[in-house]
Amino acid sequence: MSTAAFGMGRIVKLVMLLALFFGLWFTPVPEGLTRESWHLFAIFASAIFSVVLNIFPLFTSSLVAVAVVVLTGTLTPAKAYGAFANNIVLLVVTAFLVSQSVVKSGLGKRISLLVVSVFGKSTLGLAYSIFITDTLIAPGFPSNTARGGVLFPIILALANNGGSTPDDDKTRRFGGYLMFCGMASLAITSALWFTATSGNPVGASLAAEQGLKIDFGSWLLASSVPCLVVIALLPLLLYRLYPPGVTATPEAPARAREELRTMGPMSGHEWITAITFIIMITGWVLAAPYNLNGTAIAIAGLATLMITGVLTLDDMSHQGGTLVTFIWLAILFGMSGQLNEMGFMGYVGERMAVGLEGLAWPVAYVALLTAYVFLHFGFVSQNAQVLALLGVFLDVGVKSGVPVALMAYALLFASSYFSVITPQGGSQNIIFVASGYLKQSELYRLGMLTTMFCLVVFLVIGTPWILWVG
Repeated sequence: MSTAAFGMGRIVKLVMLLALFFGLWFTPVPEGLTRESWHLFAIFASAIFSVVLNIFPLFTSSLVAVAVVVLTGTLTPAKAYGAFANNIVLLVVTAFLVSQSVVKSGLGKRISLLVVSVFGKSTLGLAYSIFITDTLIAPGFPSNTARGGVLFPIILALANNGGSTPDDDKTRRFGGYLMFCGMASLAITSALWFTATSGNPVGASLAAEQGLKIDFGSWLLASSVPCLVVIALLPLLLYRLYPPGVTATPEAPARAREELRTMGPMSGHEWITAITFIIMITGWVLAAPYNLNGTAIAIAGLATLMITGVLTLDDMSHQGGTLVTFIWLAILFGMSGQLNEMGFMGYVGERMAVGLEGLAWPVAYVALLTAYVFLHFGFVSQNAQVLALLGVFLDVGVKSGVPVALMAYALLFASSYFSVITPQGGSQNIIFVASGYLKQSELYRLGMLTTMFCLVVFLVIGTPWILWVG
């Protein structure tokens, strides 16, 4: 595509964005809503729309949105900036910082090599090793993008060592299979663990507005059965859908053990990191029964890693991405909360519920969950969809008679597993897509089939399980 064509495409998108904003802003306020709530919706929707069309990054869109919200008097500064002190937002940001120790200390790489040394004799075994590795490290990473940074080098090394290169059609599928397994693993393990992605606690806070209290332990109880079923079956399903060509890798375990020998015994920093994470995870599990604050646990873990030198101030100075996350998360989290407080979410939910009148709640439940999943075709950010739609869909489901726990958990888990529906469905996908091992057509086909498989598992197996434990 030429530079001129690219520039024209961006201008067209900007015109569409401005048309949406001013069209909503000057539309007569619907009966039942206040002018402020309607204008806040116009700003919020425009910010999300700009991200969906990839006009601006989420950070830029958030900055523009909060400036417009305050300068137009739609929200007071106190309400617009209030989420910067929100407990959930601080938890996410602190956990982002803590996760750096897993990479820096080498603990993440060691865990990956250990799993490969046990399961790496076949291509299918390597795939399971990817899923198992991600499952083990996920609770300590509130960012599936960060986990992708740990998994990708290992997967790339496995592909190269197996003789697979992106430019050779005879060997490419071996690497492509492993790369997509990495993407799929990040999607399902993010649904398994409460602390595996920043969107989970954000979504849980929206569920709390419906009276459902979710913590680390209750999340794991509800997610365990459907997620573990997917983890057990998905590598095999992908193996059938996308035959990798190479089926045996007998040298991989020996190569992993050799690299482990080269690494030597666990370093002091690895031990400190491992113990700190074990204590933190234990604290999160016990937070509800012992009334412990999850954010304080994360801050204590970060302080421990700083005091012991695992992380340094220099490490913190390089975490500009964490600051970016903190800012856009606080802005959009605050705006979404204000939309709900102003009654906008309830208003939209009531209008959506009209179309579900007369339907039995199981039918409404399936329709809402399916619609929520496939709407992710239009999003390039999981968090953007959580902020924009989860509260609305949850409210509609509850008003249609769906049990709160069932509707909430179903939407929360879907907010992770739908990330592979498109190559751009989650930022964690990009590094695997950029490897060149998978063609665009393959990514869309495998993404659609994987998402449909997860949806079926969570409907057929997850539904009765959540109803039973909820």
